[in-house]
Amino acid sequence: MGTNSRWRGLGRREDKKASSKKEHAPDYRIYSMNVRELLIYTSQGIAIVLLFSWFFYRSLWASPFLTPLVFLYLKENGRQLAEKRRQELALEFRDTILSVAAGLQAGYSIENAFFESKKEVGRLYGSKSAMVWELERMEKGVGNNMPLETLLLDLGARSAQSDIEDFAEVFSIAKRAGGNMNHIIRRSAEVIGNKIEVKQEIRTLLSSKKYEQRIMNLIPFLIMAYLKLTSPGFFDVLYYNPAGILVMTGALAVYLAAYLLSRKIVEIEV
Repeated sequence: MGTNSRWRGLGRREDKKASSKKEHAPDYRIYSMNVRELLIYTSQGIAIVLLFSWFFYRSLWASPFLTPLVFLYLKENGRQLAEKRRQELALEFRDTILSVAAGLQAGYSIENAFFESKKEVGRLYGSKSAMVWELERMEKGVGNNMPLETLLLDLGARSAQSDIEDFAEVFSIAKRAGGNMNHIIRRSAEVIGNKIEVKQEIRTLLSSKKYEQRIMNLIPFLIMAYLKLTSPGFFDVLYYNPAGILVMTGALAVYLAAYLLSRKIVEIEV
């Protein structure tokens, strides 16, 4: 009796260890930086704060008051990294659907077509890609008697990508209604592919504008640096006195507002 109790206790401990090692499904709407990225972007944020302190106040003692900009910088870069990851996921999903359509034409069942597409996606994007991980998760879920449409709906919700969400909804309805899955998947792959190509063309057209925006953000600092070199003392009246500090604080606020406005203009939602 005591031996059986020990084995049951051991089994419960092993189950706890196994459950603690389970990977949580990622939420693609949120990006968690790793240590390296956190160090890089924090260093860049601190450098920007020091630059602002020197150019706008000619004193590094202003840095503590500008520290919130570091956190805003980290948040903004986290948002950009999350958006980039979602775009990569959408591309991988498109190729997954194309591979699934090819598998259905070859005679695979819908579930096996998804599982077999993992090999093709792995060859295209690497075994560590997000879609390979998602397909492995789907395979384990189906093995545990979870419906494939439920797993696709979960991926759509976590991806924050309308293409994936729409496909999951259509797939779920067609699976319940017994529709022609081969035709639905091939048609969905075609529509998603066309939408992604249009989005890529729009992003290509906007890339030059984003480059111009980055240059324009540097222009005020370049002008101030030029005047400092060619006309020393030209801006001295704006430093080390209450009126000058107030004016430069207003200039900093206008610069930050212009920066945010320019970002909003060039970052068109596609």
